[in-house]
Amino acid sequence: MPTFDIGPDDFLLDGERMQVVSGALHYFRVHPDQWADRIRKARLMGLNTIETYVPWNFHAPEPGVFDLDGRRDLGRFLDLVAAEGLHAIVRPGPYICAEWDGGGLPAWLLADRTVGVRRHEPRFLDAIGKYYASLLPLVAERQVTRGGPVLMVQVENEYGAYGDDPLPERQKYLRALVDLVRGQDIEVPLFTCDQANDEMLERGGLPELHKTATFGSRTTERFEVLRRHQPTGPLMCMEFWNGWFDSWGLEHHLAPAEANAADLDDLLAAGGSVNLYMFHGGTNFGLTSGANDKGIYRPIATSYDYDAPLAEDGTPTAKYWAMRDVIARHLPVASADELSAGAESVAAGSAPELDVELTSHVPLADVLPDLLREELHTYSHVPTTDDLELWSGFAVYRTDLRADDAVLSVAEVRDRAVVLVDGEQVGVLDRGSHTFAVALPARAGELTLLVEDQGRVNYGRRIGEPKGIIGPVRTAVRTLDEWSAGALRVEDAPALLRAALDAAEAAASAASATAAQGGTPSGGAAVAGVHRSTFDSVAGADHFLRLDGWTKGLAWVNGELLGRYWSLGPTHTLYVPGPLVRATGNELVLLELHGAASRRASFVSGPDLGVTEQ
Repeated sequence: MPTFDIGPDDFLLDGERMQVVSGALHYFRVHPDQWADRIRKARLMGLNTIETYVPWNFHAPEPGVFDLDGRRDLGRFLDLVAAEGLHAIVRPGPYICAEWDGGGLPAWLLADRTVGVRRHEPRFLDAIGKYYASLLPLVAERQVTRGGPVLMVQVENEYGAYGDDPLPERQKYLRALVDLVRGQDIEVPLFTCDQANDEMLERGGLPELHKTATFGSRTTERFEVLRRHQPTGPLMCMEFWNGWFDSWGLEHHLAPAEANAADLDDLLAAGGSVNLYMFHGGTNFGLTSGANDKGIYRPIATSYDYDAPLAEDGTPTAKYWAMRDVIARHLPVASADELSAGAESVAAGSAPELDVELTSHVPLADVLPDLLREELHTYSHVPTTDDLELWSGFAVYRTDLRADDAVLSVAEVRDRAVVLVDGEQVGVLDRGSHTFAVALPARAGELTLLVEDQGRVNYGRRIGEPKGIIGPVRTAVRTLDEWSAGALRVEDAPALLRAALDAAEAAASAASATAAQGGTPSGGAAVAGVHRSTFDSVAGADHFLRLDGWTKGLAWVNGELLGRYWSLGPTHTLYVPGPLVRATGNELVLLELHGAASRRASFVSGPDLGVTEQ
């Protein structure tokens, strides 16, 4: 039977020393049809292992639901890792951070404010037990001890950085997780990881579990810290930070390839094992990106390129080649012939550059009824979106205004709300800029708030907080207590609005024909609402959608929600995976929340991830 053990000095695979050289590759940030390509490029760079987090809420988006199909087919992903001759490390949380919505913790679970977050609390542990029972059997059957790729499984994640429970309580919680993991027939080694900090390593681990550290430089110093807490066994950097994530409104982060390579060389020369975070970042498709809040709320951008060795579209970068050269000094790597044949990506220029005019349009106020999950419910207080059982996305709040209300103010908005009076946009409430009040027109009317959850906090004390409008809500003369509110199904907007968009397209065609006869040019600005167009291109080729002049919203190609766009930057393009693209009849749909300088969009030859800090 194959074995993987933690020896006195080294990891031991079938009794032989193994220096683990791993790379983070999140199956949930890559189109499934591209998994095999990204895994193969990991092997060609010299990696012998693939690491992935598992986001609980990705597999369990609603209570009583657990999905392991399609994009969520972790078993298939691990099988592809094995087919490439690589090993795997699985990090199932329950908390993962990863700049992912809520750090992977299900919002529906934490909506019950009595549930303990990341602590030894019966309801929290019971939910984790059910999660592990649904997930870990597929991991167990793929352990190296059963002929599969999985070498190790992580318990929790950087737990030393969270909370202020005393050490005995923290260890009681971690030991409960160990029991739950072992109870699902996981027999490979378990480990913890924490930042290379004495206090965090002490607070985040157990004496009986192997401790690993996270850092991105100063290997000798960091390993000395880790050795104080892991006196025997191999030293491993479980997250070697070779890049960084991007937040809306900030610069695109870069880490110099030369410095990364030199630090990696130091680490491998010291005999350490490593997991590159990230080998390939990928994309926060849909509404999956999280947020950080250290006094200022900063949602994570759609691109998770991470300045990784393998770019967002799967192209090897200068960092890829520099790191391959380093790994080749310490371990066998693929031959030059295999490398030249296999490391080529679909050229970004293989897709034609296109300009597309989005001629079909339905105004924002008109689309909201068609997007409602169900009829609006009435409340005698302002509800949160958790009260609406909406765990991500958009909600609608409505109430009546009087002519003397004058100003709308809220205690807090989580995270952003477009304010409309009788369907006319009059302002925005925004958490990031602490804009919690807007002026109202001096007339009676219907107030509508289109509230956007821009990503649940994934790190720190605000994990698990409710979303939506946080009351009280006041005007210049009174408190607004009577509300109608409901959740929207924005993810399904192209399908739900098809009839309305078809009718709008027919009307636009007729108007265009009339304008052409009268010599009036078409075109002009785009207002808030849903816009649609079709385009032909190269089937299977990667595309990059550029939306210059558009303000903020969501974009779909052929019914797949690519994610959010925002003129705030840094990202100015959205990655469109080749498997989504057909030769003819592709559909582009935008939900624009404000308006655009024109109704045109474009597909360009490469990404524009924005200005950098350099």
